[in-house]
Amino acid sequence: MSSADFDHPYSDTATIGDAVFVSGCLPIDEAQNLIDGRKEALDAALATVGRRLATVGLGLSDVVKLTYYVTDISDRALANDQFVKHFTEPRPARTVVEVTALPRGASVEIDAIAHRS
Repeated sequence: MSSADFDHPYSDTATIGDAVFVSGCLPIDEAQNLIDGRKEALDAALATVGRRLATVGLGLSDVVKLTYYVTDISDRALANDQFVKHFTEPRPARTVVEVTALPRGASVEIDAIAHRS
């Protein structure tokens, strides 16, 4: 998935040395349809992170830091459940921030930092 697939002027990933920075990922499917539903949107946003990492030969197991931007801070509990399900200990660092709005009316956006071992 490249930035050419979307209407934005930035890279989906940027690599500096062994660090890979993943731009904010919305809850969209591979056809770029926005996914609704609180848990479903969280899962779709994380899946977008995974697809972007795959383009540089990495996966979710390489993530060292995630930032969740949510329009409802009560989604933090769902994010915690998702985190435990998808990441083993030691889990990546993570921040959850409530925002007033996200692109395309999304309820969540996730960005990530990964490390190439």
